[in-house]
Amino acid sequence: MNVFVVLVLVAAVVVVGLLALTVAGRGGFAAPLADPLRPVPPVLLPPDPSPEDVDLLRFSPGLRGYRMDQVDEALQVLSVALAERDEEISRLRGSGSRDGVISGTARNPE
Repeated sequence: MNVFVVLVLVAAVVVVGLLALTVAGRGGFAAPLADPLRPVPPVLLPPDPSPEDVDLLRFSPGLRGYRMDQVDEALQVLSVALAERDEEISRLRGSGSRDGVISGTARNPE
């Protein structure tokens, strides 16, 4: 009877150990639930995205919604593009018009 008790205890320890590894995510059982690092293609936006590019933008769903790395990357590209456009608009507005005449629209004095 002592051998039977020892076997049951060993089996219980093994089961508890496997359960602990599974909960901790190290046993390989919970690995399919974890977000993969980069198995999907990146979300590509051109350096100067157009409204159509933004309309066509799609993100891969992740475990808890959309993949944060893809969304962050797309927002970074959009942020840089908008900042460059704002800078160019400011530059053109600052130097483009003098005395109400836009460059290229005045008559040639010759």
